[in-house]
Amino acid sequence: MTRTSSADVKQRQVIVKLDGEPFAVLLYGESVTRPIDPGDHELRFDNTWVKKTVEFRVAEGEQVAYNVINKPGRFTWWMVLALGAGPMYLTIERQPAERQPAERQPA
Repeated sequence: MTRTSSADVKQRQVIVKLDGEPFAVLLYGESVTRPIDPGDHELRFDNTWVKKTVEFRVAEGEQVAYNVINKPGRFTWWMVLALGAGPMYLTIERQPAERQPAERQPA
């Protein structure tokens, strides 16, 4: 999981939970990895303004990668100027699946 998009506002942390358990707190420029078991999973993202949930399935040997982007809304910067804070919205992008090479068994 990465948070490195040039479209990111580079503000606010994004709190991530995997299957209801803490996974990461991502600041702009950070990445995190962790092995997970094959099967159905749920990622929950929270930037303290907006929450998003993504359900996904992992196959045996598959590597799953997501880009997390904290984007401004239409009036975000006006609200930041006037109130000191404004809405930022989450975009979650799943990257194309990669499969790990199969291990060779000795002959």
